[in-house]
Amino acid sequence: MGVAPNIRETFVELQMKKAFRYVIFKIEEKQKQVVVEKTGATTESYDDFLASLPENDCRYALYDFDFVTGENVQKSKIFFIAWSPSTSRIRAKMLYSTSKDRIKHELDGFHYEIQATDPSEVDIEVLRERAH
Repeated sequence: MGVAPNIRETFVELQMKKAFRYVIFKIEEKQKQVVVEKTGATTESYDDFLASLPENDCRYALYDFDFVTGENVQKSKIFFIAWSPSTSRIRAKMLYSTSKDRIKHELDGFHYEIQATDPSEVDIEVLRERAH
């Protein structure tokens, strides 16, 4: 499985330029590559991000999580999320599972990884706990 040429560029825009709050990637089976499906504006909320994840299909995602530390310092951590809901097709789960290392290689520089099979595993509190 290949990776579309603009994936690294999109990641750098999220990481360095803070151009997006999140990026969602999908596998285009006909093109045999991972492509950017959607980018979320910096004004979008975590709920907007969750609403962008399909209920019955797999995706990869990056989320730029802003928070304030106990010392009152503004920080940001980038989460890589492998979304594989239990209701998705077995073929999709296998395809996303076997392609994960390839896309992670292109997205070198994220802070945390979350493997999620249902919405409770990507709750905002899960990100908060991991980031602190």
